[in-house]
Amino acid sequence: MALPHPLITATPERLSGTPVFAGTRVPVQTLLDYLEGGDSLDDFLLDFPSVTREHSIAVLEAAKSALLAQTVAA
Repeated sequence: MALPHPLITATPERLSGTPVFAGTRVPVQTLLDYLEGGDSLDDFLLDFPSVTREHSIAVLEAAKSALLAQTVAA
């Protein structure tokens, strides 16, 4: 299955502009909250079947890349 482009969307009409997985109403923050709370990716996917594993991993990889791109070598 092809991943949506962009991976994340935010529009004022959907959840007041909260960033969501493209094509869903699932906030990206929800995935981060699950992981921060010690839940697994599988737990998240069971609770939000409109989000695929591939989409979730792609969003996490994009977040990792963004974070690492902001890192300044000491």
